[in-house]
Amino acid sequence: MSILTTHAGSLPRAEALMTFMEAANRGEAIDERAYESEVRRAVADVVRRQAELGIDVIDDGEQSKIGFIAYVNERLEGLELRPPHPGQESPFSGSKEFVAFPEFYAWVLRTQHGGPGGGIPHMICRGPIAYKGMAKLKSDIDHFKAALAAVQVTGAFMPSASPASVEHWQKNEYYKTDEEYVFAIAAAMREEYQAIVDAGFQVQIDDPFLSTYYISDPKLTVDDALTFGEMRVEALNHALRGIPPERVRYHTCYGINMGPRTTDLEMKHIAGLMLKVNAGAYSFEAANPRHEHEWMVWQSVKLPDGKKLIPGMITHSSVLVEHPELIAQRLVRFADVVGRENVIAGSDCGFATHPSRDPEIHPTIAWAKLKALCEGAQLATRQLWR
Repeated sequence: MSILTTHAGSLPRAEALMTFMEAANRGEAIDERAYESEVRRAVADVVRRQAELGIDVIDDGEQSKIGFIAYVNERLEGLELRPPHPGQESPFSGSKEFVAFPEFYAWVLRTQHGGPGGGIPHMICRGPIAYKGMAKLKSDIDHFKAALAAVQVTGAFMPSASPASVEHWQKNEYYKTDEEYVFAIAAAMREEYQAIVDAGFQVQIDDPFLSTYYISDPKLTVDDALTFGEMRVEALNHALRGIPPERVRYHTCYGINMGPRTTDLEMKHIAGLMLKVNAGAYSFEAANPRHEHEWMVWQSVKLPDGKKLIPGMITHSSVLVEHPELIAQRLVRFADVVGRENVIAGSDCGFATHPSRDPEIHPTIAWAKLKALCEGAQLATRQLWR
């Protein structure tokens, strides 16, 4: 027996792969066969590196995706590109976080993003939502299977966007109500969830907006956020119907913001709602200094039988590499509360949610953090099974 290790999904991409993605984003024609060959090579590399580090449950690093949500732009019918709106320079603009620290976010925009720009482009829904991405999904599955054939690991998963994530970034201008739109997305994304499970993998549902909706508007209350979440969880469960919970991992987080984070919704408010998702394991932030104390929430929140927690033991919100002994301490705390067999060591969020040559966390640090994660889990295992 041992504490297993995993992570939240996205991993650094190779330079050659980013060159293709940058060209495609500029609207340039690319050699699709050469691109697929590069994706296959990149997936093989990240799978090998994960296995060499000793990560037990691995993924394809989301190497082919232009973003953990944006990738659905190519996989859903009914979406059109809306030009960016001036004044929307940051995804945090207008949020509780932005209002609390306007000088900080102005500084970030100026020093890290070159100052205000033309806004953020989004897709909008202008017609019936339907899934059209099976060919791209099959390609991802095939690349991952080919890479897995060369390594020995305990398990494998593939991330997929939640209906709420799609709803948030791909705005609705077609369906009469939010509920109608979310359930339409759920029906379409169900095809992706089912195909991933049918391929022999666990599906990980990426759903940051269960946690981050609360900060999006200064007027929102905790009750508002929970009401928002209830319907989205219902839609997600509808999409997951018939899929065994043990084949599903659920991930929520507070995004990739390296900011003060004083306005984050607390785990004590959303733990019960999170557990309503029909999943076998739940991944969430627990390593950054804004949320590390929340392991205590699980002293009062009952983890249902047969369920597991995947608390983050390493964070994307700091360039400091966690010490393995600290990671072991964190794991032992969780194990003492919910049982050693119910804890898997994870990460707070992905390390490359969008392809970038200037990421928040440098690739060398991301891999060093994952190495520390494995070493910390080994230390915890020795303590918990001695």
